[in-house]
Amino acid sequence: MQMRLLCATVLLALASVQAAAQILVGQTAGITGSAASGVNETNFGAQLAIDAANAQGGIHGEKIEMLRMDDGFDVKRAGENARVLIEEKKVVALFMSRGTPHSQAVIPWLDRYGVALIGPSTGAMVLHRPLQKHVFNVRPTYQSEAEKAVAHLLTINVARIAVVHVADTFGQDGLQGAMNGFNKAGANPAAVIATDRDKPDYATIVPKIEAAQAQAVVWIASSTAVADGVKALRAAGSAAQVVTLSNNASSGFIKQLGDKSRGVIVAQVFPSERSIGHPMVKEALALVRAKGGQQELSPAALEGYASAKVLVEALRRAGPKPNRARVLAALENLRNFDLGGGLEVSYSPQDHSGIDFADLSIISDGKFKR
Repeated sequence: MQMRLLCATVLLALASVQAAAQILVGQTAGITGSAASGVNETNFGAQLAIDAANAQGGIHGEKIEMLRMDDGFDVKRAGENARVLIEEKKVVALFMSRGTPHSQAVIPWLDRYGVALIGPSTGAMVLHRPLQKHVFNVRPTYQSEAEKAVAHLLTINVARIAVVHVADTFGQDGLQGAMNGFNKAGANPAAVIATDRDKPDYATIVPKIEAAQAQAVVWIASSTAVADGVKALRAAGSAAQVVTLSNNASSGFIKQLGDKSRGVIVAQVFPSERSIGHPMVKEALALVRAKGGQQELSPAALEGYASAKVLVEALRRAGPKPNRARVLAALENLRNFDLGGGLEVSYSPQDHSGIDFADLSIISDGKFKR
């Protein structure tokens, strides 16, 4: 009898330890600051996938715990957060950093400790080529988006196109994509205007756009900067078409634009959130409804959901008690992983790019429409 009680006690203790076991994953992103609206929507989508995995017993019996640190969209804070998460918190992987220079600030810590960064929320080419050993992209590049935007405008006979870009690696990357579009069409931009990332001077920017007689503006910057830029343009009487990249594909961006949102074009890198027949969208929508909250599925939320699906799959393939090396190995050998509806992610030691998809939407009646 005593032996049975002892065995039962041991089993209960083991069960308790197993229930408490967690897989720690870290994130540094601008939960506050100029990118907060998009960051919080991507995090909402990511948490849908993580919660779903945890509800099914976790990964080999362990729950995923996401340790999120706010960097306020500040590059130095992003780098320091990465150090804390890797050195002190001992996370097995990092997930969804936000911003190009911010993600670059994380890379030295990845390389020093052999930690994977999964699904950075940036389409910077610098994270694709040359190959970054520890960065595993999910979303396509900004260059492909900007090139598509310029090609679209030229196709509909909008010839005078200005490019406004933030003066950092993100802005330079988007500018390169736009120039690829111009070069392929044998065209030139009406103006190229670099702006300060944190304090854009619209009193200087808008007159330059007007002086160039721009019919359209490809605006490469944060949601706050673009929204304020659109308002400044309209206040000056300009009706120029504004096109921006998928970093601003969030419901929060539409709210920031307010009554100036109608007609703004935003690049998209995932299927429409209203394509309820698409398997990935249908799956995510079901999880949103199960939450019973008021938040809607947005393009940004879909990005977070897709990236978290890759994270969950990598942890699953890494086996019980995953460590950093096994997570890296699992990612390097991930082939043709279907996010749903044929959107496949494949990695190899030579290629850490994600899906290849780019589309454009226009804001109408407070929604993204394609």
